[in-house]
Amino acid sequence: MKYTDDFVKPFGNRISRSSLFFTRLTVKFSKMFFGKRSEPLDLVAIPKGEVYKNFNVLTLVCRDDEQAMIDPETGKKLKYEEINPKKSLIIGTIRMGFGHWRIAIALASAAHSLGIKSYLLDLMSFQNTSIAQSIKSLENKYNLFSRLSQKWKWFNNHIWENVTSKTSLGLDSSLQQRLLSDFFVPAFEKIPKNIPIVAAHPWVGHAAVLNGCDRVVSMIPDNLPLAFWLAEGSIHTVQSPSAYMGYRTLINMEKKYPIQNCLKDEEIILAGHYVDYELKANIAVDCKARLQRMKKKEPRRFLLTMGGAGAQALKFADIANYCKDYINESKATLLINMGDHEGRWQILKEHLDKDGIGYTMHSDWKKTQKFINSMATEKITGVHIFLHKDFYAAVYATNLLMRQSDFMITKPSELSFYPIPKLFIQRVGRHEAWGAIRGSEIGDGTKEVTTPDILHRVLKILIEEDDLFKYNINSIIHNDKIKTYDGALEVVKIAMS
Repeated sequence: MKYTDDFVKPFGNRISRSSLFFTRLTVKFSKMFFGKRSEPLDLVAIPKGEVYKNFNVLTLVCRDDEQAMIDPETGKKLKYEEINPKKSLIIGTIRMGFGHWRIAIALASAAHSLGIKSYLLDLMSFQNTSIAQSIKSLENKYNLFSRLSQKWKWFNNHIWENVTSKTSLGLDSSLQQRLLSDFFVPAFEKIPKNIPIVAAHPWVGHAAVLNGCDRVVSMIPDNLPLAFWLAEGSIHTVQSPSAYMGYRTLINMEKKYPIQNCLKDEEIILAGHYVDYELKANIAVDCKARLQRMKKKEPRRFLLTMGGAGAQALKFADIANYCKDYINESKATLLINMGDHEGRWQILKEHLDKDGIGYTMHSDWKKTQKFINSMATEKITGVHIFLHKDFYAAVYATNLLMRQSDFMITKPSELSFYPIPKLFIQRVGRHEAWGAIRGSEIGDGTKEVTTPDILHRVLKILIEEDDLFKYNINSIIHNDKIKTYDGALEVVKIAMS
């Protein structure tokens, strides 16, 4: 594969000189702020955290990073082992928002169910390197603009919608990520070249390919085809037929010159939805439990999920206020996962207190898991807030709560593809719109609801009546039969073949 300086024709397609110039200029300025490129990282594997307890995943850390090897529970140094490429794979991600991390967990779950050993490589975890510092800087800006888009309508309509769709659409975006990813190559330089690497973010895919790794799979989460996600030299997987067609033909990705070369059929695979094995394997059981709660007239359980940027606090306050009487009458229960957003929780708390809405706080991970388990057999009422400092717990609480919930209220992000009835609230970026389109078309979610009056109307129907609820459940059962939710399992099989 060509080195970054020689890479000027993504997939053999020409882009304009002006696009090439500005792309290189943007990357050059970015790298100036990142600082000196890190030396090659010498990585080893340790059995650390909940991801090891749940899925036997070993976390990759620097050999000389004593602090990273400390077990937070015991305070003792963990024993490490070398990376062994035999019957194993590396799951590469970045802890930027919740989506890329959630997809990585889905892969870990699938690999564990298939008896495949997995290593977790999180570019954000190498705290004392320019790799993590650069990603953190970009994440802070993304989160700021995401929150601003929810507060300022003009900014959202005229700036953020374009940034999250048109800016990432053209092939120059793929080139830009390629050039930028050269900065992340040090994380891969001492990794065995023959171990499969599954990338939950294009920076991982590009960096692995640039390092000469020959078994790289790039997972594309977006249903809207964007060149941003393409990492030439890897195999790409998508979640839906429309995404397959769009990426296969590089639709609308030309930059001045027409597309001459499409992706080859062996370079892209329709895998299905990236869903954890535990959720996939228990679809029938969970749907049956939902229908039984419906027949017993138990409170409808709504799971509200805060995104990684923390942009939905005011929408959650509006939903809670509208559902106040339903909650008091035991017709609705709200399960609000705030993730690790302490600041956003304070905003929501002010509104709940002002509106006289009581709540129960869950912030101890062990007790949270015990409570969620109890929901399988007990009637749950009121409003429950979930807030955890640990990043894994902040993300995975949603996965656990999904099995015990009736509806999930979420923006149409990576959660669009999960097997639970979904009410889609306003997107945070235009690229997310197609997640809601996918969910509504296959019947396991609503259309995107963008205004409070429509949201309230939909909530009223979902709480007081059963027809939409039953339709969503029947659609999920049908989708499961045709293996719609098998994507994570398929990705692991593709990586290992």
